[in-house]
Amino acid sequence: MSPIWRLLPHPWLTPVLTLVWLLLNNSLAPGHILLGLLLGWLIPLLTWRLWPDTVHFHRPLTLLRFVGRVLWDILAANLNVAQLILGKPERLRPAFFAVPLDLKSELAIGLLANTVSLTPGTLSVELSRDRHTLFVHGLDVPDPDAARAEIKRRYEAPLKEVLEP
Repeated sequence: MSPIWRLLPHPWLTPVLTLVWLLLNNSLAPGHILLGLLLGWLIPLLTWRLWPDTVHFHRPLTLLRFVGRVLWDILAANLNVAQLILGKPERLRPAFFAVPLDLKSELAIGLLANTVSLTPGTLSVELSRDRHTLFVHGLDVPDPDAARAEIKRRYEAPLKEVLEP
């Protein structure tokens, strides 16, 4: 194991964790930046033994588009859910639906499940024992087939491209 790898076992994770810290605190104060960098460095350093493999991103631009899409979807879904709840909640059509997975790696499946849950109005409920199906609950799902196709197109396809070439 090289000395650099020992000090920075997951180099992509450090800036991501730093950015998440800054977004959660909604601040660019020097103290928050410094603490974000410290946490972004310490968390991977202390947890590297728990990771099955080093993460390799194969299409960084696709990853950036994916992150941008997820952030946009979170914002849009917040507004949509607020409108649904404040409007006529009796018109909601909640539903459970299954999303068959093309993803194979645990990291990619975990990221997909978390992405679905981060988007207001949807929640990853369960992963099948064979890891081929993700069960999702939606707050307002008029067409489960359309919801399934949207999750596969917007989230699963880019994750597969980035993590499983």
